[in-house]
Amino acid sequence: MTPPAATDRDGAPEGEEGAMRVRVDTDKCCGSGMCVLTAPDVFDQRDEDGIVRLLDERPPEHAWPDVREAAVGCPAQAIEADED
Repeated sequence: MTPPAATDRDGAPEGEEGAMRVRVDTDKCCGSGMCVLTAPDVFDQRDEDGIVRLLDERPPEHAWPDVREAAVGCPAQAIEADED
């Protein structure tokens, strides 16, 4: 019989914290590319017009600071990053 997995205070499996969910609004995007420069593993730009492409809707925790910075620095406010 396997013992139950350890959990943290929030009831999540130990070692697994909440998750970040990223959304982009391509209608708002002005194609500045700041997000790509800030978090290149999460954002890219379409070749034809420079509009943002989301590469990873649920980025790994190590990318969260860069994603937050990209969201704050987006001149069109086209990026939302929510943490569970």
